[in-house]
Amino acid sequence: MAEFEIIAKDVMGRIGKLETPHGKIETPALFPVINPNIDFIPPREIRKMGAQGIITNAYIIYRSKRLKDAVRKKGLHSFLGFDGVIMTDSGSYQLSVYGDVEVTNREIVEFQHEIGSDIITPLDIPTPPDARREHAERDLEITMARLEEAKELHRRWDDRSLLVAPLQGSVFSDLRRKSAIFSAELDFDIYAVGAMVPLMDSYRYDVVISLLSEIKSVLPSYCPVHLFGAGHPMIFPVAVALGVDMFDSAAYALYARDGRYLTPSGTLKIGEITDFPCSCRVCSSHTPEEVRNSGERDRLIAEHNLYVSFEEIRTVKQAIRNNTLFEMVEERIRCHPSLLNGWRNMEKYSDLLETYDPSYKRSFFYTGVESCYRPAVIRHRKKLKEMEIYGKEIVVSFIDGDGDFLFKPPFGPYPSGLSETYPAGHAEVPRNIEIEAEKLALETLLELISEKKDIRFILKINGGWKEKLKDIRFPENVRLRIEGG
Repeated sequence: MAEFEIIAKDVMGRIGKLETPHGKIETPALFPVINPNIDFIPPREIRKMGAQGIITNAYIIYRSKRLKDAVRKKGLHSFLGFDGVIMTDSGSYQLSVYGDVEVTNREIVEFQHEIGSDIITPLDIPTPPDARREHAERDLEITMARLEEAKELHRRWDDRSLLVAPLQGSVFSDLRRKSAIFSAELDFDIYAVGAMVPLMDSYRYDVVISLLSEIKSVLPSYCPVHLFGAGHPMIFPVAVALGVDMFDSAAYALYARDGRYLTPSGTLKIGEITDFPCSCRVCSSHTPEEVRNSGERDRLIAEHNLYVSFEEIRTVKQAIRNNTLFEMVEERIRCHPSLLNGWRNMEKYSDLLETYDPSYKRSFFYTGVESCYRPAVIRHRKKLKEMEIYGKEIVVSFIDGDGDFLFKPPFGPYPSGLSETYPAGHAEVPRNIEIEAEKLALETLLELISEKKDIRFILKINGGWKEKLKDIRFPENVRLRIEGG
């Protein structure tokens, strides 16, 4: 098992230090994809842009005599001119596209070791999302057998290379869990979620988010997780919040060749841009017209795409350190309706989020109805039920700080003595909050009232709250006190 030191956490995301043969990398980390046949942006230049690691395809090298001889002679790092961490893929992408590859699992795993790969990937079977269950089960059995074979080979090597366990199972959550449990029992160094690109390309983010949650629910918390093919910066905050530590991106180059310009909130066509919304080296020294008319158009767009991708990774890291990753996610998911819909499915995984999310933070910024289902709100409701309340009469103030309890959506009631304490006391909420947050807060209040039937509750409200509460039938131990307008 690789040494993976977690130094900061928020939601299910973390900043970690992963030990590799070429030094430690700090996660979350983005590995740009390098085609060994095409010197699009030289790896040494990508290194200067902030890349701790890159990923290249060992199968492409293996099946080319010219490349194979050169890499065997020089070693992978010297051949590519990159002194950081190099991860290699096994040809699974080619397998998914063409249906077959001219190499066995043993051959490609041993080849990756021979050429000095830092992070080695077995030849898994990526099952498409539209496959029948029987197909997915058969592919998973083959993948698991190959993982056992790769693990046995890895045990024989006297080096510090890391071994990846690709997790498969198509869209079937029980198969994804089975794959994760099986791989974890073999004790791999990194666990990589595969065959997600077709789902992301078709905006099926609800399935992506559910499958990531299912996998995280059974993997040990200390395991580094890689998400294959998630190269758009729009997905980084959500994926990190779900426990992903590493990404690889071919999108920066593929999108550039199609004239597509990446932003954290989506994709723009270079032909439709009048003013660049970015201040990277490319965008600050060129106009959109200059880029469009340049003979190096694709390379310039690719450079920008990499800059904005690395910037988003750094922004995610800072959000983790500030304990504001929830706020960042809830902002980014509004970039696309499918992403928003997918994140709202996380209500089903509230217990999983609560397991990972830190119980104390600096602040709670309400950003929308999704904030109602954060672990802080759920923990508050649980603790309120367990709280001992002394006295025969309790004043709950909806309108000011003068009461035994204060009332604030989406939390509901909380002791006034905790008015300077996280989470409810530190919560910043808008005055005109969504009705869903008010309903949740009122449900919490009613649960407390029903639990404490021997206590008389006086609800101090104004005319606005009187209107909102008019249809609620309170029990006999509740009295409304209307004050102000």
